Amino acid sequence: METYKPVQILLVEDNPDDIEITRRALAKSRIANSVTIARDGSEALALLLGGEDAPDALRPNLILLDLNLPRVSGIEVLQTLRGSSDPRLAATPVIVLTSSSREEDVVRSYQLGSNTFIQKPVEFDKFLHAVAVLGEYWIVIATLPNAA
Repeated sequence: METYKPVQILLVEDNPDDIEITRRALAKSRIANSVTIARDGSEALALLLGGEDAPDALRPNLILLDLNLPRVSGIEVLQTLRGSSDPRLAATPVIVLTSSSREEDVVRSYQLGSNTFIQKPVEFDKFLHAVAVLGEYWIVIATLPNAA
């Protein structure tokens, strides 16, 4: 069995059920990784940018980002990341994983530099499959920048 380089993932998601399903799907894929959870856009930015709440900024290899978040939206998070003066943070792959099917969300996400836009399937098994395939590609197949 192959062993994979550990990958640091930041999951930005406010729905506890979706957090659990995503964790289960990644674990089911048997991909070695560490998942940090941010439950809203403000918490995600605090983790990524540092500051009073997070003096040691997180530098994940991959960000899974919901758009429909409290306090600070996923679009605002994406805009902040892509405008960051930290080149490692600005280049971190961001996968939008959201329930939104609005065309304007798809277009805006790509305009702001999202690497992929995935609408969360409603059915449990399809959601598990989507996250497993996403993990397989982004964690096993793709080469990601090193986390700091």
